[in-house]
Amino acid sequence: MLKNFMSSVKDQLTWSSMKKTGPWWRSLTGFFVLNLILVWFKTYLNYFFNFSLGASGPIQLFLLAVNPIPTAIILLGIAFYFRGRLAYFLVWLFNLIQTVWLFANILYYREFSDFLSFGILGSGSSTGNNLSKSIAAIIKPTDFLVYLDLIVLAVLLLFKFWPIQKAGLKKRYALLTTALGLALMLVNFGIASVDRSGLLTRSFDNNYIVKYMGLNEYAAFNAFQTKKQSDSRKEATAQDLKNVQNFLNENNVPANTSYYGTQKGKNVFVIHLESFQQFLLDYKVDGQEVTPNLNAFYHDQNTLSFDNFYNQVGQGKTSDAEMMQENSLYGLSTGSAMTKYGTSNTFESMPGILGQQGYTSAAFHGDVSTFWNRNNTYKSFGYNYFFSKNYYPNSDKANYSVGYGLKDKIFLKDSAQYIEQLPQPFYAKLITVTNHYPYTLDKENIDFPATQTGDSTVDGYVQTAHYLDEAFGELMNYLKKTGLYDKSTFVLYGDHYGISENHKDAIAKLLGKESVNNYDLANFQKVPFMIHGTGLQGGINHTYGGEIDMMPTLLHLLGVSTDGLTLFGHDLLSQQNQQTVIFRNGDWVTPRYTKYRNEYYDTQTGQQLSMNANPALKATAKRVQAYADKSLSYSDKVITGDLLRFDKNRLNAYTVDKSQYDYQKASALKTLKQNQKSNPTSLFAKNNEQSTVDQYETSAPELK
Repeated sequence: MLKNFMSSVKDQLTWSSMKKTGPWWRSLTGFFVLNLILVWFKTYLNYFFNFSLGASGPIQLFLLAVNPIPTAIILLGIAFYFRGRLAYFLVWLFNLIQTVWLFANILYYREFSDFLSFGILGSGSSTGNNLSKSIAAIIKPTDFLVYLDLIVLAVLLLFKFWPIQKAGLKKRYALLTTALGLALMLVNFGIASVDRSGLLTRSFDNNYIVKYMGLNEYAAFNAFQTKKQSDSRKEATAQDLKNVQNFLNENNVPANTSYYGTQKGKNVFVIHLESFQQFLLDYKVDGQEVTPNLNAFYHDQNTLSFDNFYNQVGQGKTSDAEMMQENSLYGLSTGSAMTKYGTSNTFESMPGILGQQGYTSAAFHGDVSTFWNRNNTYKSFGYNYFFSKNYYPNSDKANYSVGYGLKDKIFLKDSAQYIEQLPQPFYAKLITVTNHYPYTLDKENIDFPATQTGDSTVDGYVQTAHYLDEAFGELMNYLKKTGLYDKSTFVLYGDHYGISENHKDAIAKLLGKESVNNYDLANFQKVPFMIHGTGLQGGINHTYGGEIDMMPTLLHLLGVSTDGLTLFGHDLLSQQNQQTVIFRNGDWVTPRYTKYRNEYYDTQTGQQLSMNANPALKATAKRVQAYADKSLSYSDKVITGDLLRFDKNRLNAYTVDKSQYDYQKASALKTLKQNQKSNPTSLFAKNNEQSTVDQYETSAPELK
């Protein structure tokens, strides 16, 4: 095949051809070869400068060098099926298409350490209103260099540097070009499969796909995954759910009787700490605590604080954290489950379950209701109320919002008017947003020094975290004044990392290290998880866990049985908890071993371990990896196949009628007002319908 292809090139180099078109490199074949080299060069260059693929060893480095070539040949070679100007234009166009895909992934990877998926692109309507603000902070002038060759080539074409070959190539040469690309792709896959068995069947990490197969091949594989997800619901059966439940029953752990039901009947506040990482607690800058209010809360004798708690999000980031917190289901391997399945799926969620226990449920978010498809997903979860941007009188005022919604101090203060009207007991989730990338605040709201890592993206992180901490302190003071504090259980959690792994030098400086390795980066995925309640036996708990475990832990504290529920997490207070933390890409952490980016470490000491030299590690890794892969796969099936619709027992106990929820402001406020008479248990009703909002004190300069 290669011989035939080279023969076609030779035909282009004949003397008669050169007489007509000049040197071979000024022919269509030459234009094709030049574009092929350019596409390969800029892709290969960015593999090292903008992506962290972790290629090591001769095989992986070889594959990294050759994997951009097969699809580039196939795509650019499409031009050979056409003639004249169109053929040259198509070569240039397919260079452009590959460059746009490369450029988009450079920007996305810089913030999320992952590659774009069609699921994420499909959710653009739910996130796009804010995305431009993040992109403005992410983008660098040098990123546009990937388009430089296209500009030069366009100018050269315009001035006819390449004389147009009206006859074009013979069709057999076009077919041979396509065949060559496909053959090289198969060879690439064959070599990759030898080095990484089960690459496309068992890997949950997109970095592996790109490292072994290439950025364009990843796009094709992701398109296949997305299509497969779409078909899953049609093919799903009740037996699929039974298989999942059998697996979960085999790994179930009992509740801790010392804690079970100790918070029964209390209001529940779930406070979503945007992009907040564990290292911020007790962290100081210039001798000042970044988060003094959260530190005090963390160390309170009535707060259960977990210091080995990890975020487990995938591409859905915040929406993945919510999916785990509300349902004990992992986010998807590609895209956002809330965006794609939140409207239509059946769920067994915290709001719906607690609704059966007499709770009123409400979510609060100072941005548009459509963000991450919350306006539809929350109905599927069973939320009675969703107070979004249009409920807040200050949401459209200049300088009252930053990044992804109302500033936290304003948002929490303006939420008080709705909190006081919720019939008790209630389940209220407040989603903060100010501590979100790119971590910028106006000067009037900055009263804390930035770090000095030299990374402008990172150095403002402690300032927005400090602002969030002040906002949290103001909310707690209000709740204490009104008496709600002692009647409530508080759940605080960080949704995902704030500082991407692409800022390794800055991370090292923040942690006081010369450099960081994969063990350090695994620990950097820790986020806070705290549960506080008056009379609760608290303390720092060293149990290893993650966001998937929040729901069963909280339900047991509230005295709600989880028997029969399809939950992939475990009660962190259970004495039989196996303490296995699974990351969305298939990596994992146990109290003994850590696997991160295909490297193994002693969890307690950080010493890197060799699988071959450690039989105990090899046996444990095999067992834990099998459990991790099965957990992620089964969770995906529950979501993509909408398996909970087959759970008749669940449907009898926790029926959620989506049609009964109306988040339109006028109707929701009317219902809230009627509840003050029909169910006069709210703080407002018990205070003789006198508002307590005047007791809320804030230092927000906008409200003075």
